[in-house]
Amino acid sequence: MRPVFINVGERTNVTGSAKFKKLIVEGDYTAALDVARQQVEAGAQVIDVNMDEGLLDGPKAMRTFLNLIAAEPDIARVPIMIDSSKWEVIEEGLKCVQGKPIVNSISMKEGEDAFRHHAIQCLRYGAAVVVMAFDERGQADTAARKIEICTRAYDILVNEVGFPPEDIIFDPNIFAVATGIEEHDNYAVDFIEATRVIKATLPYARVSGGVSNVSFSFRGNEPVRRAIHSVFLYHAINAGMDMGIVNAGDLPVYDDIDAELREAVEDVILNRRQRTNVSNTERLVDMAPRYKGEKGAAKVVDLSWREQPVAGRIAHALVHGITEYIVADTEEARARSERPLHVIEGPLMDGMNVVGDLFGAGKMFLPQVVKSARVMKQAVAYLEPYMEAEKAGKPREQAGRILMATVKGDVHDIGKNIVGVVLQCNNYEVVDLGVMVPADRILDEAIAHNCDIVGLSGLITPSLDEMVFVAREMERRGMDLPLLIGGATTSRTHTAVKIEPAYKRGSTTYVIDASRAVGVVSGLLSKTDRERNEAATREEYARIREQYARGQEVKARAALPAARANRFKAENPAPPPAPTFLGTRAYEWDLKDLADHIDWTPFFASWELIGRFPHILEDEIVGEAARDLYRDARAMLDRIVQEKWYTAKGVIGFWPANARGDDIVVWADEGRSEQVATFHGLRQQIAKTNGKPNLCLSDFVAEDGADYIGAFAVTSGHGELERAKAFKDAGDDYSAIMATALADRLAEAFAERLHKEVRTRLWGHAPHEDLSVQDLIEEKYDGIRPAPGYPCQPDHTEKATLFRLLDARNAAGMQLTDSFAMSPPASVSGLYFGHAESHYFGVGKIDRDQVEDYATRKGWDVATAERWLAPILNYDPAG
Repeated sequence: MRPVFINVGERTNVTGSAKFKKLIVEGDYTAALDVARQQVEAGAQVIDVNMDEGLLDGPKAMRTFLNLIAAEPDIARVPIMIDSSKWEVIEEGLKCVQGKPIVNSISMKEGEDAFRHHAIQCLRYGAAVVVMAFDERGQADTAARKIEICTRAYDILVNEVGFPPEDIIFDPNIFAVATGIEEHDNYAVDFIEATRVIKATLPYARVSGGVSNVSFSFRGNEPVRRAIHSVFLYHAINAGMDMGIVNAGDLPVYDDIDAELREAVEDVILNRRQRTNVSNTERLVDMAPRYKGEKGAAKVVDLSWREQPVAGRIAHALVHGITEYIVADTEEARARSERPLHVIEGPLMDGMNVVGDLFGAGKMFLPQVVKSARVMKQAVAYLEPYMEAEKAGKPREQAGRILMATVKGDVHDIGKNIVGVVLQCNNYEVVDLGVMVPADRILDEAIAHNCDIVGLSGLITPSLDEMVFVAREMERRGMDLPLLIGGATTSRTHTAVKIEPAYKRGSTTYVIDASRAVGVVSGLLSKTDRERNEAATREEYARIREQYARGQEVKARAALPAARANRFKAENPAPPPAPTFLGTRAYEWDLKDLADHIDWTPFFASWELIGRFPHILEDEIVGEAARDLYRDARAMLDRIVQEKWYTAKGVIGFWPANARGDDIVVWADEGRSEQVATFHGLRQQIAKTNGKPNLCLSDFVAEDGADYIGAFAVTSGHGELERAKAFKDAGDDYSAIMATALADRLAEAFAERLHKEVRTRLWGHAPHEDLSVQDLIEEKYDGIRPAPGYPCQPDHTEKATLFRLLDARNAAGMQLTDSFAMSPPASVSGLYFGHAESHYFGVGKIDRDQVEDYATRKGWDVATAERWLAPILNYDPAG
């Protein structure tokens, strides 16, 4: 996965910006602050501040400027890089900076003793350091010298000084290429190759550099310099370069550089074999004057579609998700139309019909359709004031009105939002009630808005019961509106077996994904086909119920005592070592680190693009849509990280624990005299063969002696709902859904990253583990982290014990709904098991004897147990 590159703004450097130097020398610090502000607005994630000028009092200038920055929130939100060749200036800056600064730079040019001294000082100030590839023999120019110096410095910093390796940033020296001196031709390649080795051999260290140095021989020709910077960064970043000092607002996109210029620059940067008798440098020098004075070396964008009539332009914009011209085109169409409503019913809906046809034919995919909806919404928002002002106007005729809601107790709505957007693209009005909506409100609002269909969504298993309740209420009230069911835990079987029988007056239909929603809704609202469609669904669901009943009859189950006698017995019964602490510990995690641990495959699945990442990007069918979606996701993820849209908070805990039958007893301390909690387990009852055990989570904890259990709750959702709402209020559903989907991915990455920390350090049962991000995603490690509500323990109510033990509300700002859904929605929680032989499994169906036993252990009546365990019952409680 390509790393996220950090732009270090270079314009607040008196040695690199004549304008900034003039302002500082003249004492115009107000204007100098504007330079810093412009850098941040242009995309700089760090600003490099340098006051090394002969006419300046360096320490005073550094102190003054950094103190002023501290009072400017829109500048101070990014880290400061204190840049100086003089230690007294650096130290003055360290005294002023709020938060974690970066010192640029320290090196071994004065020997190892001075290097250690400066490193220790930086460590005391809590600063990260840029380490120059510079020693007593001078600056490193070849790849071998760069690697040698950086490796030596890393060893001193990490193994002698105790410097955190993640706070080390190596600068292996970027030197100018295309100077006409043959010895310089390989300088860019040397930097790139050194970067590749440093990232592979010096764990957690970063790589940076002053990018403008590479193009110094073309000073005065800014378009060519910008092209050199872009091409150099393209290759250096792929080699592992993490950050660089560069004018962030002045870089062309690699693909947008004129093809001929890009090829010539690439020959120079990569020192490729010469294509003619003319050297790479000479070829670029000959070409450069053609670009001098131009704004940039960008390719010409094909705007031939702008020559079409306005209806064609609107359709093109809708199909391709282009918002740039839609307001102007909508106004042109309005000026030519008798009424503003005719623009919606005419060219806009014609364009959306094209989108719908392409989507239905599999020639457009969900992310592209949601982008089309964004264009449509912008056009409609522009027309709305005109329609409101039109006194004689009649309301726009819709294809139908659908109420949608995530049921009570559930906080997840990505799927519901996507379905809503797809329906709106096809001229259906959607009344979206949001999440956590009780049955009475759903039905009252459906009546109040005169809705044609009610759609219910849910993610967690308790939502299934709530959907049954809503169906019963619709039956009790005498309603006959079609009922749609969708969401991650729903299924055609559950809809047929549990929900449809509760609602006889109307029809109930399961919708597997957004791509089917339009067809289902259209069929249910068709005056000619509705009865036939509903009858066909009823027949199908009757067959499903019959098949389900037959399946229930043939699956043999072991009696609970026999299943317990066949429990799992570890080949190596020795428990894992004791954790490094007992009790709880709260964390606020770096979003950048979490971004590096994202599993992207489920992200694409949430947009109904199926395939494993990164292979999905090259898929013959969905590859183009996947690439576009991934590009947009990476761009938003960069903003999430840089602008700190979300706050990632978590809490973990470890306690002494022992198995007691199918339960796990949690003790207050090593004395094991005070019990603080019990986690209740469910055991597989399917009849096993070939000596395979009937598993329960308690099998992975020792019954006697020293053993332990861990727990965690993490969220990246603080800020998610507000950000998604802001996008939605602005008519940008695409960005709203993207923001929510990325928050979910960051939460899962948080759980993965924290589990790694637990295994290697905090519990330490796998201290020598060294796995790649892909290895982590594929769970190639010892230990598991099962969650209540999932196959190992399907009872969601166990989360209450987990949250109480962790004090998750106070420690991480997390809480549970009445149905035990976690809030914020982008949250993950579970237990830690450290035994090397622990593994995931599914409890499967259970019989009445275990339900009754579980009810006794939980202090419930049997009916309550049957309610919470409904999805796994091997019998019908009503029978």
